[in-house]
Amino acid sequence: MIKLAIIDDHPIVRRGLMDVFAQDTAITIVANIGDASFAIAKMEETEPDIVLLNLHMPGQGGIALLRQLKSSGCVARIVVFSSSNSNNDIHQAIRAGADGYLLKDIEPDLLVASVKRCMTGEPVFSDSIKASVLQANQSKAPEGRHPVISELTDRELDVLHLIAEGLTNKDIGNRLAIAEGTVKVHVKRLLAKLNLRSRVEAAIFALEHTENI
Repeated sequence: MIKLAIIDDHPIVRRGLMDVFAQDTAITIVANIGDASFAIAKMEETEPDIVLLNLHMPGQGGIALLRQLKSSGCVARIVVFSSSNSNNDIHQAIRAGADGYLLKDIEPDLLVASVKRCMTGEPVFSDSIKASVLQANQSKAPEGRHPVISELTDRELDVLHLIAEGLTNKDIGNRLAIAEGTVKVHVKRLLAKLNLRSRVEAAIFALEHTENI
C-alpha cells in the first residue's frame, strides 16, 4: 500500500485527487492538506511515502516548503504537481530536491501510474516538460557544489549513468548483476560525494558532466 499525501491550497483540486486515487486500492491518501503551514507536522504524523505538492500557494510557497521538508528529514518522495510549465519553476523544484514534476493537465490514469513509478525510485515528469528538465535553464551545478568526477568509483559512475537513463534501483541491479540493496548504497554514496539531493539532480548532473566518460 502506497501512502500518499496531498498538499494543495485549492479544495477542488484536493477533492479531484481524492476521487482519482480512490479508484486504486494500492494507494491510500493519509493526508489532505490545504494550508502549507501544517504540512511539516502532518508529515511527521502520517509518514507518507509520496507527497504531491502544489507549487504556487499563498503564504509559504511550494519551493520553500519542499526545501523545508527535505531539510526536516522527511523521507517521502516529493512530486511537484503544478499548472506551471515555467523553466524557472522546474529548475527551482529540481534544485530543491523534487523527485518529479507533473502538470495538472495529466490524465488521471497516467497520474496514478506516475505515483506508482515514483514509489520504485523512478523520477517522474510530464512528457511536455522533459526537455526543460534536461536543460534546467542550461544551468550547471554551482562551482564548489560537488567534488570532481574522479572521486567516484567505477561502480558509482556506472550507477550514475544508469540513473540518467531513468532506471530504478531494481533495474540497475539487474543490469549490473548486483543486489538492489547494494545499488541503494552506491546511490547514497554518489549523491553524498556530489552534494546532490535527489536522483533527478543526479540524472541532470550525469547528462551535463559525464557525456564523454
